[in-house]
Amino acid sequence: MDTSKKAESAHLLDDLESIRQLLGDDATHSPLLTDTVHREGQIPLLFDMVGTRPASTHPEDVNEDDIPTLTPDVQAAPVEQLQPPQQAPQAQTQPNPDALLHMDSELRAAAQLIMQDVIDDFAPHIETEIKRRLEARMERLIAAAKGS
Repeated sequence: MDTSKKAESAHLLDDLESIRQLLGDDATHSPLLTDTVHREGQIPLLFDMVGTRPASTHPEDVNEDDIPTLTPDVQAAPVEQLQPPQQAPQAQTQPNPDALLHMDSELRAAAQLIMQDVIDDFAPHIETEIKRRLEARMERLIAAAKGS
């Protein structure tokens, strides 16, 4: 029971440290804000056209009447030509600086809230530990002073 609290404390302290580094004014920024996405390496989306249609695979010398069918021949209604799907507008390659600043401020505000929650959760534990260590240190100093 005690070891799980220590492991949880260590994990939360690591989270707190990573949040502190994120909010620091040093040159390192979150990779979400500095990484760029290159269009060529991405998986195509559903509305993206992928490649071209393959050429007809039927050889020209095949007679369609020679191919056996399982259903009787029925006159089919004329097939309407489908229009090719329109390309979706390409996303901007460079994100809007105002949107990045807004996202940055939102991320920082969320990180501040998380950090404050962690501090609020651990402040009583930290205070108790500091008191315990100070009392132990004070007892050692008093014992050393009496022994001298």
